[in-house]
Amino acid sequence: MEPRNNYSDPKSLTTNILPILKKKLAFLSGGKDRRSGLILTIPLSSDQTSMEELSATLDYLLSIPSEKCKARGFTVIVDGRKSQWNIVKTVVLMLQNVIPAEVSLVCVVKPDEFWDKKVTHFCFWKEKDRLGFEVILVSANKLTRYIEPCQLTDDFGGSLDYDHSDWLNKRLVFEKFTKESTSLLDELSIINEGDKSKWLFIPLSAGHELLSELQQRRFNGSEGGGGGQGGEEELLAQPQVMKLLDSLREQYTRYQELCRQRNKRTQLDEIHAKVMQVVTWLQGPGSELLKTQQAIGDSMRAAQALQQKHEEIESQHSEWFAVYVELNQQIAALLSTGEEEEVAELKALQQQLSDVCYRQAAQLESRQNVLQAAQGFHSTTQELSQQLDGLLGMLCADVAPADGASIQQNLKLLEEKLQTVEAGLASVRQKGALVLEQMCSQPSWSLEETESPPGDPQDNVQQIQSVMEEMQLRKQRCEDMVDVRRLKMLQMVQLFKCEEDALQAVEWLGELLDALLKTHVRLGDDSQETRTMLDKHRKFVDVAQSTYDYGRQLLQATVVLCQSLRCTTRSSGDTLPRLNRVWKQFSVSAEERQQRLELALNFHTAAERVFQQEFVEAESLDEVDSSGKTLLDRLTTPIIFPDGYKHTHSSPIRNLIHHVLPLNMKYLLL
Repeated sequence: MEPRNNYSDPKSLTTNILPILKKKLAFLSGGKDRRSGLILTIPLSSDQTSMEELSATLDYLLSIPSEKCKARGFTVIVDGRKSQWNIVKTVVLMLQNVIPAEVSLVCVVKPDEFWDKKVTHFCFWKEKDRLGFEVILVSANKLTRYIEPCQLTDDFGGSLDYDHSDWLNKRLVFEKFTKESTSLLDELSIINEGDKSKWLFIPLSAGHELLSELQQRRFNGSEGGGGGQGGEEELLAQPQVMKLLDSLREQYTRYQELCRQRNKRTQLDEIHAKVMQVVTWLQGPGSELLKTQQAIGDSMRAAQALQQKHEEIESQHSEWFAVYVELNQQIAALLSTGEEEEVAELKALQQQLSDVCYRQAAQLESRQNVLQAAQGFHSTTQELSQQLDGLLGMLCADVAPADGASIQQNLKLLEEKLQTVEAGLASVRQKGALVLEQMCSQPSWSLEETESPPGDPQDNVQQIQSVMEEMQLRKQRCEDMVDVRRLKMLQMVQLFKCEEDALQAVEWLGELLDALLKTHVRLGDDSQETRTMLDKHRKFVDVAQSTYDYGRQLLQATVVLCQSLRCTTRSSGDTLPRLNRVWKQFSVSAEERQQRLELALNFHTAAERVFQQEFVEAESLDEVDSSGKTLLDRLTTPIIFPDGYKHTHSSPIRNLIHHVLPLNMKYLLL
């Protein structure tokens, strides 16, 4: 280590010397004589001065200047104006023992008219060779002959500003700074050359403050010469402080660099430890947690429980991911200021950490996607199962509708439920395919792991496929039952329709019978009209025959449908007798109408032949008479139905007389 400075090492201001210095038994004011030697002032007081304390004070003050400064010699001012001669003499002699080589001149300031008679027996100038320095007696006002006024304090009429308390305080600061700086330089040297470091207090700010003070005013007892206002650097502590500060800066810079390197290494070690801690947990306990959670559940409730467990695992991972984010930020900050070797190490750590975290995050996200898809699958499956149960319950219930409209409504409801089931099954297939896709897209675990994690995905695949097959079978069974129920309900609709149409046929046939009996009573005014009415009657009968045949066919269909539906009691059982009864009544009435029209046609034909003869023959008249009577007899005969009911026309004879027989025929008959 290079030497600290070129100045003598002053004695420290210990607790013993400090009270003595405060007494101001002697002091270096910073003034200089004409040879640039320092001025040492010893102000003697009227009290008894302790030579031991004065000697200690002189030893301390003389230890401050450097050898170069001491070589120029001291001018000692012994202020004896308030002291006795014997004390002055003792002090002067003591200087011979304390600083004989350094003293060039001793100026004894005498009191006015006090020592004139007492100094004659002892002449200091005669003792110059023995003392080693020159001693002169001088009054205070004559002191400027030897020393410039600007180098004297105001006690001797000079203009040099000196404050002993201020000097002492600054001396304390200086010595403290010097001691701490010297000790610190030793410690920094040891630290910089060793491999251990500790926290150090660097008094740079104190040194700068002290240097600032020294640059503003002089500081007594410093290295070098110059004093008073704008004194030379030799009397100031600036060079020593500046050199110490430079040494401190140099060593402290090395210390800071060393600390920076060690701090970086410490940071790297801490980051490496934290990275490995994160990696170890994610690859160890974190991965084990995920590996034990591979099932998808067999119901919605089980899937929700697995989802809750997964959220707990995610919460544990979130804490480590937060550490990852913090570490990533720290690594990024170090990368911007790190050296090449450090950057390579940091990038390797960052890459390792990112790979593990992203792989684990991908596993978590994939597991979350599988669970969400599984919940959707189980929810849709549960809903479809409820729909199938509702459809099955509807199919198992007996069908006893009151009419065809209610059957149509039930059939529509059945079809809607079947469509809902089909849509639900399609949704189950879609959700199942999504679960399978999510499971197939899950990131694989490390290739180093040979054992499969608990809850083999193949088991989950088989479970999904099994559920979808079961739903398909249940839907198919319900669909088959729907086909049977649909056929039965369509047959019931057809049965009701046949019954309604058969009743309608009975009503139509009854209306034809009523019309036949009430409106089909005219027999025509001549043969032509009667013949036309006879043709219309035959057509009318054909219509009635078709209506009757249609009704019988419908009733035969109801019988077949009832046998197919196994319904023994139906209201249509009364329809067939009603149909037969109306038809027989119509048949009898139609036959009677047919006979009457034919008799009327014979009568009109015979009458018209008579009208056409110029000479009427008796036989022709007999024929007209005979056919007329036969017709009248037929008209007066009531129609007797199979059940014994008789039906009589209201006025057949009057109709015949007024509308059938001509006037001349009526005259002949009379």
